[in-house]
Amino acid sequence: MPGKTAEEMALDQKEISVAEFFEKNRHLLGFDNPAKALITVVKEGVDNSLDACEEAGKLPYLNVNIDEVGSNKYEITLKDNGPGIVKEQMPSIFGKLLYGSKFHSRKQSRGQQGIGISASVLYSQLTTGRPAIITSRTDMDSPPKQFKLKIDTIKNEPEILKEKELEDDFQPGTEIKVVVEGKYIQRYHSVDEYLKQTAIANPYARIQYSNPEGEDYDFERAAEKLPPEPKEIKPHPYGVELGVLGRMLKNTDSNKVLSFLQNEFTRIGRTSAEEICRLAEVDPDEKPENLNHSEQEGLLDAMQKVKIQRPPTDCLSPIGAKLIKNGLGKEIDAEFITSSSRDPEVYRGNPFQVEVGIAYGGELEEMESDKVKVMRYANKVPLLYQSSSCAITKALENTDWKRYGLEQPGSNGTPKGPAVIFVHLCSTWVPFTSESKESIARYPKIVKEIKLALQECARDLKRHLSRKQKGKKEKRRKKIFSNYMPLVLENAVELAEEGEELTIDPIMQRVIDEELVEKVEEAEEVEEGDVND
Repeated sequence: MPGKTAEEMALDQKEISVAEFFEKNRHLLGFDNPAKALITVVKEGVDNSLDACEEAGKLPYLNVNIDEVGSNKYEITLKDNGPGIVKEQMPSIFGKLLYGSKFHSRKQSRGQQGIGISASVLYSQLTTGRPAIITSRTDMDSPPKQFKLKIDTIKNEPEILKEKELEDDFQPGTEIKVVVEGKYIQRYHSVDEYLKQTAIANPYARIQYSNPEGEDYDFERAAEKLPPEPKEIKPHPYGVELGVLGRMLKNTDSNKVLSFLQNEFTRIGRTSAEEICRLAEVDPDEKPENLNHSEQEGLLDAMQKVKIQRPPTDCLSPIGAKLIKNGLGKEIDAEFITSSSRDPEVYRGNPFQVEVGIAYGGELEEMESDKVKVMRYANKVPLLYQSSSCAITKALENTDWKRYGLEQPGSNGTPKGPAVIFVHLCSTWVPFTSESKESIARYPKIVKEIKLALQECARDLKRHLSRKQKGKKEKRRKKIFSNYMPLVLENAVELAEEGEELTIDPIMQRVIDEELVEKVEEAEEVEEGDVND
């Protein structure tokens, strides 16, 4: 049988839309098993809502409801008090993959790729065939808008099935309702646990939640003030790659290389720009788009050699040591809580910051597992899966916890003890290992910072455990003293009656002698009993 010709093979080639790709590869987005899929849908909706509320300067108030509507089928409804969405953008935000406002923005945010919430809509129509129902209102002066939609996966475009305006008392904000195939569980990997951990890392948010079992949770706020809104920054020259530099040179509005360097990058002033041009042997007045490949390589090399300040860190919005303590204390009844927020660092030109908290004892003494519970976060979002490949796990296991009072099997591993270890990494661009955003890549710089933060809190824990041990010894000492006190008084009276000088030595000697006689008599009785037997 003759094979295909090049012309025949050419007819088979066609463009694949991103929606069509993820339709066949949904596991890449976190929909690889029913239990995880349920969490992923809730997670994407919560991330969007929290980001929208914070950006609008509103204390987040979220209502999450999950109802079982069939065998392994669940209706998920999520409503927020955010700024709402204008009518023209609603279909694209929920019905088009890779559509969003944060992909090109260099500042900390939960969502980055513009895939999450639209992927949840895609998963809904794939597994149940049901459309998503989106309702949003921007203010009380305009009516709520509602869309019923699916995604045309071939075109990666929203398919609007129904559109209408509502006349009810729907409060400003956005609501999404989807029906998905899933599995509800109540263990560590559950929606319940995800929302509890979200409440800890976002103590200024209130989350009301009703699960399929009919149980209601109200995660109250522990703070009445939002953290500072992160500011957008430009790329740092130490983090740019040659292909990106070439694109920037081609698309810039600057007319000269000198102004291009100053306008398109952070921390490059006129002096630094002139030094870069000199080292690269590039004319500062040359038009950026005219630089050939060799000149672009020289420019990039020179940018790495010139000493340039680190990027600004106001693009980050850390939780803060105080709020980490408040968040842990709000949800965990522990005897001791400590927290630490490290100074920002940089990897590949991207600012990042590590924060750690440790809760010990109290209700944690009743934990089913003897291993500590580890809560991993990236940009305030809990990471429940893929822990073994995560930078946080590597740093945790490479810390010598025995030095700090916790048991640890072997030379490394997860420590044991009644404790919760909270680790948060925030960055303008978190290096996730996959599109499902569940594990942080093990960059040596990141692992090192996490380990240093863990050690800071571990030293506080060691001091607490030392004080606790000292307190136990003191309590035991007092108990012994109180047990001997009657004997001391009795013998002091006898010595006084005999005319002895009342000093501590003869009194204690008589007490000790009496104790020894009593122990000898007890031993003789036991021995006699053994012989009789």
